[in-house]
Amino acid sequence: MTPDAVRKIPLFPLSNVVLFPEARVPLHIFEPRYRQMMQAALAGERVIGMVTVLPDHDEAMGGDPPIFQVGCAGFIAAHQKLADGRYDLVLQGTQRFRILEEEPPEGDRLYRIASVEMIGEPDATPDPPAVRDRRRRVVEMLETLARRATSGEGVDIESERLEQLDDATFTNALCAAIGLSAAEKQGLLEANGVSERLEKLESVLHFHVLASSPAGEGTRTLH
Repeated sequence: MTPDAVRKIPLFPLSNVVLFPEARVPLHIFEPRYRQMMQAALAGERVIGMVTVLPDHDEAMGGDPPIFQVGCAGFIAAHQKLADGRYDLVLQGTQRFRILEEEPPEGDRLYRIASVEMIGEPDATPDPPAVRDRRRRVVEMLETLARRATSGEGVDIESERLEQLDDATFTNALCAAIGLSAAEKQGLLEANGVSERLEKLESVLHFHVLASSPAGEGTRTLH
């Protein structure tokens, strides 16, 4: 996809999933309007625009809930149509976008479509040594949170494998995989590029480490 290009894409709003560039997410499509969306996407460019529903609007999911204006386009990398018309698919995140305007309902179309502006990601990492240090701290905080979640039992978050990933894959994969709230993940998605996203991820994890700190432990593990 071309950065800063304006195009029309179908919108798939969810309240608990945020798609990131280069990350993959498995989805199950069962509502009639999104089955229709899948049919149209598969007949075209196989692109779906994932968007997140604003907090506290879960009750509006049956209609057209209010959504954040920044989402992530996804390519249907794999799919299976089930006998009853439902779909299982894997969506590959490609590029962020900003909604410019939603199309009004038209004909028999059941799903939402919007004109969007594709958002490019800055190519260069401004300070590679700082990014390396930030990556190390992120992994250390994940290990701390994992130990606390398992009452001190041994955990393995595959830190050696994470070290082998490039900065974009490392950052986006963790943002997608870590069990943060949808609102927190949305904030990460809206960061201007990988370096800023990684900085925000460190800040979010820092907060969760402090919040999960046992009484009397303080913040000594962070200094």
